[in-house]
Amino acid sequence: MDESEAQSRGEIEDIADELVDLYAKREAEKGYAFPPDDSYQDDFDNDFPYPETPDQIRSINEIKHDMERPKPMDRLLVGDVGYGKTEVALRAAFKAIEAGKQVAFLVPTTILAQQHHETMLNRFEGYPINVGMLSRFRTTKEMKETVQQLKSGEIDIVVGTHRLLSKDVAFADLGLLIIDEEQRFGVKHKERLKALKASVDCLDVNGNADSANITHVDARCTGLISD
Repeated sequence: MDESEAQSRGEIEDIADELVDLYAKREAEKGYAFPPDDSYQDDFDNDFPYPETPDQIRSINEIKHDMERPKPMDRLLVGDVGYGKTEVALRAAFKAIEAGKQVAFLVPTTILAQQHHETMLNRFEGYPINVGMLSRFRTTKEMKETVQQLKSGEIDIVVGTHRLLSKDVAFADLGLLIIDEEQRFGVKHKERLKALKASVDCLDVNGNADSANITHVDARCTGLISD
């Protein structure tokens, strides 16, 4: 084994150790058990203008079931672009918001932040849900106001880039963390992510299993959308 191979193996082992440690800590944590769906959730779900695929329905049901357990959810949702992962994530977000919790939706690029923000505004239209965004598309004044509203609880769901991981960002009552392609975030963001993940429900949304770095040490429950 040459030096580069040895270094790569060591890095993989370090990641594996961190994963095992994180999952062990989360398993020992007492999470928030979200209440079962009610008529408002049913109304929101039924407002979706397209027929759900069998994989979408299965993934939605599995995620909601996990959220209703008194343990922090740790779920990976895998599916190619255009297979409806965002709608699945927003069903989970609505469930969290209706229970009085806040939702953070972390994305790797400003373009994705803008796209998801517009999708949320459209999807949550007609519901008393305050949507925020943190990215470089916002002015300094707008971002400062958003940070203050997250602390006060005025914002129900926020989408943002790594700006969400800044030290000045705090939540009144975070209940669900949705991460779009977690592997695209750098090492410097890892500690902040670990802190956020400590006791809240987590949903990692990813394009494919290979890029999600699924390994034999990955203890997350995995849902696949392929139709």
